[in-house]
Order: sequence, then C-alpha cells, then structure tokens
Amino acid sequence: MQVTFRPLPAWPHKPTVNREPSRFDTPYPKTLALLEREIGYLGGRDVVMGVGLSEHDIRLDGQPRANARAFGHPGVEISFNSREHGRLSYSSDQYLDWPDNVRAIALSLEALRAVERWGVSKGRQYAGFTLLTAGPGKEERGRQLVAQHGSVTAALRATHPDTGGVAASPADFDAVMAIKRAEAPA
Repeated sequence: MQVTFRPLPAWPHKPTVNREPSRFDTPYPKTLALLEREIGYLGGRDVVMGVGLSEHDIRLDGQPRANARAFGHPGVEISFNSREHGRLSYSSDQYLDWPDNVRAIALSLEALRAVERWGVSKGRQYAGFTLLTAGPGKEERGRQLVAQHGSVTAALRATHPDTGGVAASPADFDAVMAIKRAEAPA
C-alpha cells in the first residue's frame, strides 16, 4: 500500500486538551502493517496521511524522513477511497506523538471491522467517517467541464483566467488541470 504523507500545519479539528502518553509498545513498521491490512479489507486506495510535519520532513517520494518530528500538534488525519463506502477519513490527536495516533487509527479500523463480524451493522459503522464535500469534488467538476467543452484542451482554453473571459473561474481551471494530470501517462 502506498501512503502519501502531507503536511498538516494546523490541526483542523477540536484539539484534545489533555493528550496522553503512549499506551502502545509496538514498533512503527508493525503499526503500518496493521494499517495496510485494515485499509486493504476496505478495498482502500489513494491513501493520504496528514501529519503535523513540515515540507522539509517529507521526502520527495512522499514518505516522512526517519527523524521527522511533529511541530505544533501530534495529530494525524488518514483518508482513503474505499470500495463500498466512498472516501473515508479518520483523525486522532489523543496521544503525544504522531506515530501513536497512527496506531490509534489502525486499531480503530480493526475494531470497526470487528463490529461487522456478526452481520449486525451491515457496513453502517463507517457512515460517520465518510468525507463529505460541498458539491462535486475537483475531479468531478473537471470531468463535467471536459464533457461540456468536448475535450481537455477546449476546457482548459474556456476556463483559463487569461483566455476564458469573464466567466472563467480559477477553481474551474484547477479542476480541468486535475483531469489533465490524471490522464497524463505515468
């Protein structure tokens, strides 16, 4: 499983007032293995982990440096696309160190899967973690604009702030650029 780390300079949730020291005595690689297993059960892909790290603490390959230390807050936010539930997002700042918060999220995913074991919840235990958006996401808006204009090139021309006229929106241009990047060969 490929996890892309992103800086999370400010904690976007209500902060935990009295954070706890670690309850876990598990090496970080085992935590990542548990996280990978649990996300795998959900058919997870496009995993993004937001951590209170600086850009300097994240290598070019999207992974944290070995000596990466959180600044400002130890919170972690993990989101991914799941096979049946859409984009899910989990966050924790309960513990003093960010790897411990990753462990808390991984163990929570394991517990949520255990809830389904007896067939009672029918997957509803994930509903509260669905990432909601206000309208179509960037990629969906980009697809709509490409369909409206007939091609990526025409949509870029129509939405570009310099050539698109008064109706051109920077957000629409960014949405079409996201589609262009997604279609580019790797």
